[in-house]
Amino acid sequence: MDQLFYDYLPIAVFIGVALFIALALMVAPFLIAVNNPDPEKVSAYECGFNAFDDARMKFDVRFYLVAILFIIFDLEVAFLFPWAVAFGDIGLFGFWSMMIFLAVLTIGFIYEWRKGALEWD
Repeated sequence: MDQLFYDYLPIAVFIGVALFIALALMVAPFLIAVNNPDPEKVSAYECGFNAFDDARMKFDVRFYLVAILFIIFDLEVAFLFPWAVAFGDIGLFGFWSMMIFLAVLTIGFIYEWRKGALEWD
């Protein structure tokens, strides 16, 4: 029984420290934060609408479009890193597979550009 206790003691300590840190991070904003923010602090930031407004207001679809386009082209870069690392091992087939992938994404980017999806009026 004593051996079992010593085997699981590091796990219990880890869970205890994790719970303490989580609790401290949840309580700290209530103790440290300023309770009377100025108008500049609560003004609209990057999203384009007031932070404390009606949640059911009309929302511009262009925000979603820009976010989706960013995710698509960010994933393109995420696929390029492992491809570049394994470039010597994948051979000619891997090279041309990535070139087809990049061509499809480039055609999609050109299509979006011509349709005006990247323009902000």
